[in-house]
Amino acid sequence: MANSPIEPQFFESVDGARLAWRELGEGRAVVLIHGYFSDATTNWIKYGHAEKIAAAGFRVIMPDLRGHGSSAKPHDAASYPPDVLMRDGLALVAHLGLTDYDLAGYSLGGRTVMRMLVNGATPRRVAVSGMGLDGIVHTQGRGGYFHNVLTNLGSFKQGTSEWLTEAFLKTTKGDPRALLRVLDTFVDTPPEALATIRPPVLVVNGVDDHDNGSGEALAAALPDGRYASIPGNHMSAVLKPELGRTIADFLVA
Repeated sequence: MANSPIEPQFFESVDGARLAWRELGEGRAVVLIHGYFSDATTNWIKYGHAEKIAAAGFRVIMPDLRGHGSSAKPHDAASYPPDVLMRDGLALVAHLGLTDYDLAGYSLGGRTVMRMLVNGATPRRVAVSGMGLDGIVHTQGRGGYFHNVLTNLGSFKQGTSEWLTEAFLKTTKGDPRALLRVLDTFVDTPPEALATIRPPVLVVNGVDDHDNGSGEALAAALPDGRYASIPGNHMSAVLKPELGRTIADFLVA
């Protein structure tokens, strides 16, 4: 099942952008949001995470962020105002009529989940992966890294972090112009806003993932946060079966 293609469905977001999502399984709804440069298929389906979560009794809903995957990839700045990814996420929840659901995200998806939580989203449980406190409260640090990659493609020495990031961009067939615009959507979430988040939140990161700061610190900044580690770094943790299993175990608890 994990390797079978799941055809996208589409809806119009707040500004009319045509955005895609995919579904797997039946039961309680959980929305899984992928990371930057990635898409729902790569982040959640390819390595079996969606299948594990669906097998635990969930209707797994996986959007492609704007600028990614099967969703619209406009190149104009007006299509990428600050926090538009958060508004897209809330628009999908409203479009599907979800009132009792869970929410999870990886990397940029985790940051988007946090923005949704401080802007009115009311999931029962939340899982955030590939994200630390620095990546939530100081978004431009990581944004600067990706801006450098996208504006200097083809110039990086083989084996460097930038070269590996560019290689991942090629595997997902990302649109560099659209992805550069996505950086303009990043919004910091201050610690005092994190302190208002009420649902239980699991922060689950690769044990060698330090790309977005400390996952332990992020969990500690939340009223009901807890932390778990799995094998891998920021890129390789997505390949590990522990990612889907840990999220599923948390959601069914």
